[in-house]
Amino acid sequence: MVPAVNEATSGDLKRKVLRGKDLVAYQEGSVVSRMLAYKKSGTVTLFAFDSGEGLSEHIAPYDAMLQVIEGVARVSIENEEFSLREGDLIIMPAGIPHAVHAEHRFKMMLTMIHE
Repeated sequence: MVPAVNEATSGDLKRKVLRGKDLVAYQEGSVVSRMLAYKKSGTVTLFAFDSGEGLSEHIAPYDAMLQVIEGVARVSIENEEFSLREGDLIIMPAGIPHAVHAEHRFKMMLTMIHE
């Protein structure tokens, strides 16, 4: 699993041009995450999903923006299905059930804005 970036190491990423999909690696049979920013106002986290893996339906207390940075993702929001490919993004509203599934390997960036 790729470790989360903490305050001590996140400075190493500042003021550099980065490719999000290169900052998190696939792991067989797993969902791997790497937090890039953790602030009182919100978080930015990269995820790598192996084929067949996902995040089961859940409700988040904050709006979340999911952007696919590699591959194709299947996202459901309140039982409505969406297929997203590289470059696509979707906003999942706070308090609404949603889930993410990987039919094939994919990577995403999740930005949560706290109120």
